[in-house]
Amino acid sequence: MDPLSDVLSLLKPRNYMSGGVDMGGEWSIRFGQHEGIKCYALVSGHCWLSVEGVPEPVRLEPGDCFLLPRGRPFILASDPALTPVDAFSLFQFPLNGAIRTVNGGGDCFSVGGHFTLGGKHADILLGVLPPIVHLRKESDRATLRWSLERMGQELREPQPGGFLVAQQLANMILVQALRLHLAEGLSGGVGWLFALADKQISAAISAMHSDPMHRWTLQELAGLAGMSRSIFALRFKQTVGTSAMEYLTRWRMLLAGDRLVNSSDPISEIAPSLGYESESAFSTAFKRVMGCSPRQYSRGRSLASSSDSGEEVARAHRLELVAG
Repeated sequence: MDPLSDVLSLLKPRNYMSGGVDMGGEWSIRFGQHEGIKCYALVSGHCWLSVEGVPEPVRLEPGDCFLLPRGRPFILASDPALTPVDAFSLFQFPLNGAIRTVNGGGDCFSVGGHFTLGGKHADILLGVLPPIVHLRKESDRATLRWSLERMGQELREPQPGGFLVAQQLANMILVQALRLHLAEGLSGGVGWLFALADKQISAAISAMHSDPMHRWTLQELAGLAGMSRSIFALRFKQTVGTSAMEYLTRWRMLLAGDRLVNSSDPISEIAPSLGYESESAFSTAFKRVMGCSPRQYSRGRSLASSSDSGEEVARAHRLELVAG
């Protein structure tokens, strides 16, 4: 897989809320703080998006898509000057895969979903994204158009299996939005996602992701990037924010953590599959990166997952749905 697919697969984005909101007249809705990513798009009409901490509201046009990865409270409104109403007062009985109507609807229709990310390492994605990812170029709208129109149809004309179709379409919109954001170039930022926009550094990152077992050297990675060893080391650190070897080690430990929690593979099998000759060397690296030993990590995450599963479901039902 490619690095973006690798990271998304590791974080396991789970869409537990997807649907649409059909709004009419004058309206302003405030949504509270959230976890994970909210990803929505405007199918028709226009409105304003205001996010806490962002100085100016953003005008959304038909076909625009926006991601909110930082969890900040936000307001959607027909006019940013209106006094907002809390989302809970409008959506008291949220049902996933449904359309909510405000003031009879008819003027502005949006669809999308709310995604939670598995594990405690969601920052490897969320930490490199701005408070608002706003996709508004005509080429971006064209890329998203089929998914948006199809999701709107599934919500307006419920059919057997429509709930799952809407969820999958929401997943598709999320990946398309991240891909389009990546294609913008992401100039000036620091992090692995920004580095994927750099063809030379991306080649090295892709190699590490495709074969984490390989004992990569700085010279080998520099050769894949078409640079000298010294220039590659400097460029990688400037672009990604860490050295190439540190990045490789962290990626290996994230893969190891996933296997420790989600498989029955023993450490004696995981260590060599990630390029470590001994369990002790692997355990030392794991503790340095993850903050605890592999066995502590496995036990702690297993206990947490069993105790939190019921709370997670309850929390999902308590949170506002659809446009929030």
